[in-house]
Amino acid sequence: MIRLEHVTKRYGATLAVDDVSFEVARGEVVGFLGPNGAGKSTVLRMLSTWLTPDAGTITVAGHDARTEPLAVRRALGYLPEHNALYETMRVDRFLAFVGKMHGLGGKRLEERALWVVAACQLEGVLAKKIQHCSKGYRQRVGVAAALIHDPAVVLLDEPTHGLDPLQVALFLEFVRKLAKDHAVLFSTHILSEAAAVADRLLVIQQGKLILDATVAAVRGEAQAGGRTLEDEILARVRGSGASGKGA
Repeated sequence: MIRLEHVTKRYGATLAVDDVSFEVARGEVVGFLGPNGAGKSTVLRMLSTWLTPDAGTITVAGHDARTEPLAVRRALGYLPEHNALYETMRVDRFLAFVGKMHGLGGKRLEERALWVVAACQLEGVLAKKIQHCSKGYRQRVGVAAALIHDPAVVLLDEPTHGLDPLQVALFLEFVRKLAKDHAVLFSTHILSEAAAVADRLLVIQQGKLILDATVAAVRGEAQAGGRTLEDEILARVRGSGASGKGA
């Protein structure tokens, strides 16, 4: 569902993403890790067609991100790190608005709204303005808005930022359920969250992909070396020339 092939992106003289290739299939949750400035957000912005790669190809649900950006956007549900919501709108009206922006209407909009409300447990805040909702509920509203058009691919950029431990646990459980019918790319700084929810881990450092392996395989290597999973990942990041901060 997601395929990057030899993707490169520069900001002036800065090489932000350097010859990155990976795939994410339907039914997978893939954790995307790396220090601050490693290139994670740039990759997600290219996947969502906010940015265009300087080289290489990106396909989402069979559509080329460079030549078919509208088709890619229809296939994507994207929750950015800084989730932009219309704070003065009621939750129910905001979700209806987003659904209509995706071309939904009538019975289909009603069905999808009911589904995302139930899936994200928003029944108790539908009549509230978004600005009066807690951080946890605002994050749920953002997820509901990303899913209302029933996308095949879901991109989550630091989705648990600001949530309390119980909210994090519930959110990770929800992400696992999403994987039944979606391809999910989960970007985070928190290794324990990625390990808890992901089937596979990608680690990017200084724009290069330095790890693409299943959680089980990385954990097995860590145990064989007498290390924790976190120590194994940090060793790989440091071995690539990084400080390991924020991995």
